[in-house]
Amino acid sequence: MASASAAAGLPLHPQDEVECRRCKVHCDKVVYPAACVEQGCPFLYAYEGWGRTWIGCMQNVFDVELDLDLVLEAEQDGGFGAVRAVRKALPLCRVEVDACYRGREGELGCVNPEFHELPEERPSFRVFAQVGT
Repeated sequence: MASASAAAGLPLHPQDEVECRRCKVHCDKVVYPAACVEQGCPFLYAYEGWGRTWIGCMQNVFDVELDLDLVLEAEQDGGFGAVRAVRKALPLCRVEVDACYRGREGELGCVNPEFHELPEERPSFRVFAQVGT
């Protein structure tokens, strides 16, 4: 019966989750707001406040509002970077999986490989070994 209770804890669609805590690695899905600006995402909003322009996501894929000038300045200096996704990313989002503690991965690799599946236009598999001929 122990396997039945463990199976009950597994999600129906792990690729739709934004975080995985099933092992000690602790993975999160992250999105790149600068890519939203670059591609002119229709869900990116902007407003003026406190003498600055602030941007955010209308679909709440990420839940922070960022100073547009600082994002653009950081892109010139090597990239703004990613923010944690708080809900399933849209197919047009630039999304990646960020592992917090890579050194904790077991010898068999990821215990939840479906979590690493990304939106449709991105590959939904990872090559982690090659067999020699």
